[in-house]
Amino acid sequence: MSALAGFGVFVAVDGLVTTGDAAAAARDIVASESLFRLGIASLFAVIALDVVVAWGLVRVFAHVDAGISRLAGWLRLAYSAVFMVAITELTGALRLLGDGGDLSAFTTDQLHTQAVLRIEAFSSVFDAALVLFGLHLIVAGYLAFRSAVIPKVLGVLLAVAGVGYLVDSFTAVLGSPTNLGAFTFIGEFLLAVWLVTRSRKFAEATLARSQPTSPALSEPPREPAARTGARQATVAARRSATR
Repeated sequence: MSALAGFGVFVAVDGLVTTGDAAAAARDIVASESLFRLGIASLFAVIALDVVVAWGLVRVFAHVDAGISRLAGWLRLAYSAVFMVAITELTGALRLLGDGGDLSAFTTDQLHTQAVLRIEAFSSVFDAALVLFGLHLIVAGYLAFRSAVIPKVLGVLLAVAGVGYLVDSFTAVLGSPTNLGAFTFIGEFLLAVWLVTRSRKFAEATLARSQPTSPALSEPPREPAARTGARQATVAARRSATR
């Protein structure tokens, strides 16, 4: 999933857009239209996978705290929704660079400028989506840290990855963009690898912890109170009769 997102954002979008030169950006996109369309398709695929991941993480962390695990899932879904809005900006830019007859009222330079503005809008909306994604990772990191099965270091790294995305988003708004996410994402990768390689043991450990201990195995059976009282009365009567 990270490979699909990286290809869509860094190769198909950032790799074709020349900053500050709308004509060159439009020319490069038109010349590599298939690559640009493939990048958009890969981003839509990321959204579909994000929905599956959100559901899976709710199941994974339900044994820690069902309510907080649902919060993590909803944050992931909210991120996916905002990300989809961002991708529609790319499809709009592609339409502006096409041969639609309804765009004949605009000059070529105007179309190129509008297309680049749509691509820049994609980046802005994507930054907003990463705020939700960062919060999702922080919550997921907290759940992983509290889990008795997942190594706590993975929870810490996951939270650090979330903070990295938050910092990148806010610094982009402030006009001094950073790229911490390119380094802190290792937490996401390691958690995914751990879940894939330890999925069977994780499921067994989670199932064992979720099953309550049977009272019949932990305590001897108790007689009904009425039967116990009747037996005590009989014993007392026998003792008095022997005196």
